[in-house]
Amino acid sequence: MNPTSTAISFTRFIAIDLHKRYAVIGGVNTQQQVVLPPRRVEIDELATWAQNHLMPTDEVVLEATTNAWTTYDLIAPTVQRCVVASPSHVRWIAEARVKTDAADVLRLARLLAAHLVPEVWVPPVYVRELRSLIAYRRRVVAMQTMTKNRLQSLLHANHLIPPPGRVFAEKNRDWWLRLNLSLTECLRIRQDLATLEHLEGQLAELEAEICRLSTSPPWSEQVPHLVQLPGFGMLTAMTVLAAIGVITRFPTAKHLVGYAGLGAGVHDSGETHRDKGITKQGRRELRKVLVEAAWIAVNSHPYWKAQFDRLTRRKPRNKAIVAIARKLLIAVWHVLSERAADKNAVPAMVAFKLMIWSWKLNDRERGGLTSRQFVRYHLIRLKLGEDIPYLITGKGTKRAIASPQEVLALRPELAAAG
Repeated sequence: MNPTSTAISFTRFIAIDLHKRYAVIGGVNTQQQVVLPPRRVEIDELATWAQNHLMPTDEVVLEATTNAWTTYDLIAPTVQRCVVASPSHVRWIAEARVKTDAADVLRLARLLAAHLVPEVWVPPVYVRELRSLIAYRRRVVAMQTMTKNRLQSLLHANHLIPPPGRVFAEKNRDWWLRLNLSLTECLRIRQDLATLEHLEGQLAELEAEICRLSTSPPWSEQVPHLVQLPGFGMLTAMTVLAAIGVITRFPTAKHLVGYAGLGAGVHDSGETHRDKGITKQGRRELRKVLVEAAWIAVNSHPYWKAQFDRLTRRKPRNKAIVAIARKLLIAVWHVLSERAADKNAVPAMVAFKLMIWSWKLNDRERGGLTSRQFVRYHLIRLKLGEDIPYLITGKGTKRAIASPQEVLALRPELAAAG
């Protein structure tokens, strides 16, 4: 008989311990008594098992693993509640003296019944996809860096001086191929150059897709607010948004700082109170990209340069830049939560970054606007630079941007929203 057709008067607390090819499933009731003895279910049979055995009154817990999100999407619509447990907070299962799949799954089920499961946020599908794309790009960049390092090491080992400029530029390819080295080393060079060419094509395709997403909902509403911040380009903005997911899940900037692992640790025991370094208990890629943005900010923006100079008077540069990264993240929270311009924004600098973003987009992605109109459109949305008729590029060239009247005529909804 299908249990879903049977009336029940109690809630079952069921844990699913996921593995690559199978899952172990077990459950208890409110009194911690076993009501679903642990059993093994093959992954390709999990959907059928869930349909035949799970009940609408069940509560289910999964431990966060590679295939947890797919399983969550499968289970959540069929039960009363489905949660994903943070693996770092259920370490006692891994450290248990009796370590079996059956024992683990019952321990996790009992945690759920006692309302002690440390949950993780389940990101929507669009957040998961962006995170996967950003992570994949990061791996491709790492492969590109390793390939370049191999070629640089070969030059160093053979006392070779490369031509001036970008050593891996297309114009230097013949120079690499003409090097008078052994057949083995020439083979390595040819293959590494071919690898670089392949990876460059992949990175271009990945960036084009990230650009497309940056102008698609829901990211299109948020990217301009991040691009206005110093050190933030389109790619940095999308990396930060992928890590954050939905800003409303952080009630304060302090919560976001803690999520990134940029908050200060504290040792407080007895009469001892000592401030420690940052916790680093958060999303590593968010910390890394914020530190990179912080270095750009202190070298290009007057406000952040002054902040950095003040900090370096009393602490080392590496600690000062982490403090700047933390302040930048606080600014991220404010501009995303309030949908407002950064209070320290320099309109001319923001306009230039918007222009760079527009150059990476095609006509459809710009919404049919030209680059000069695209820049003005987002300046109006940010309520910045109304009196700026042009921007100045890094080479000192003036580039006109559209007037507010021109863009408002094309996008009258901006006037209504203003």
